[in-house]
Amino acid sequence: MKATIYHNPQCGTSRKTLEILEQEGAEIAVVDYLKQPPTIDELKRLYKRAGMQPSEGLRAKEQLAKDLDLVSGRVGEEAILEAMVQNPILIERPLVETEKGVRLCRPQEVVRQIL
Repeated sequence: MKATIYHNPQCGTSRKTLEILEQEGAEIAVVDYLKQPPTIDELKRLYKRAGMQPSEGLRAKEQLAKDLDLVSGRVGEEAILEAMVQNPILIERPLVETEKGVRLCRPQEVVRQIL
């Protein structure tokens, strides 16, 4: 099985999710999204496949999200996507995509739903 993980190596949940993928023998493409941020179109596609809104994929506990007024509910989904692309730290991680779908793997065991 092929899997793509949008990964932050500094994040424990992201590292544990990657370990699960490795243990399951997945052929893994690792995208360090902080260095290679996805485009708005890519984020839209991922969130659509995951069945979620961009606001659900926002890392709301980042101070920057509060500073940009993204958690108040006063801005639209497009504005959130634009902020995520400009500031990829705002993308909640890890996102994992396989042929079975996309999941925001928090907690990491959620990845098993698409293996």
